[in-house]
Amino acid sequence: MSWPTDAKIGTFEELLAMAPPAVRPLVAAARALVLEVDPATVEVVRLGDRAASWGVGPQKMKEGYAYAMPHASHMNLGFYQGASLPDPDGRLEGTGAKMRHVKVRSLDELEACRALVVAAVRERRAGR
Repeated sequence: MSWPTDAKIGTFEELLAMAPPAVRPLVAAARALVLEVDPATVEVVRLGDRAASWGVGPQKMKEGYAYAMPHASHMNLGFYQGASLPDPDGRLEGTGAKMRHVKVRSLDELEACRALVVAAVRERRAGR
């Protein structure tokens, strides 16, 4: 898999085309989930980051709440303010000051993350 090294902004379709075929349905389903939860989301695809991010504006760290990053055998569904999200099922991984992610390997695992997406949207919109 070859990823661009610059911070080029691209389209969701370009990100999907670069992702491994087995992971593409997960990335597309993550986008559909976010759009269902937050139809007003602002989507920015940063090909250099290998990710699609969603938020209340285009700035990923200041306005973003979630991102999808395809990997060889899974997709990371990440949350920019994940450390402050309720996570009763212990799905969130990571040790950063703010960011956390879930390694998603199936559509069922993605659906289990719905409450995290809802909480992330609420948190970001409340802080806006």
